[in-house]
Amino acid sequence: MEGRGEFMKILVVSDTHSRHENLEAILKRVGAIDLMIHLGDAEGCEEYIGNLAECPLEIIAGNNDFFSDLEREKELEIGRYKVLITHGHYYYVAMGIEDLRKEALGRGMDVVMFGHTHRPFLDYGKGITMLNPGSVSYPRQEGHTPSYALMELDENGEAHFRIEYLK
Repeated sequence: MEGRGEFMKILVVSDTHSRHENLEAILKRVGAIDLMIHLGDAEGCEEYIGNLAECPLEIIAGNNDFFSDLEREKELEIGRYKVLITHGHYYYVAMGIEDLRKEALGRGMDVVMFGHTHRPFLDYGKGITMLNPGSVSYPRQEGHTPSYALMELDENGEAHFRIEYLK
């Protein structure tokens, strides 16, 4: 997706687990988006989620997408950024992120987005941006507040990331 010279807003979500009330509220809150990225565990609802988004949807399979034909990960180009999207369970992210970081760096990625842990995470260290939006439906971090992330490309094509909470 091109992003040079134009503002882009990308919504990043994960782990909806067939519960969509919070996703519907998030979409109302953030307004128009250019792309939605879903990092797995949609549990067969990818068509419904795509219709909700009203924009292009990139979605991959999670560990609970048992009968899905979705890819287990994808490499995307968003503006000038190479982005790896994965659910994360194949990289054992519940035990730590270093395996995933090494994989993404080895592939020349600028950004890696993952889910699975149901905990929001944003790190800019060691040459790569690592982003987990947390879970829309079953958050596990302290406070258990549903979370999501926004990736925005400014008019210069620079990416900005933030984690938001649905209160």
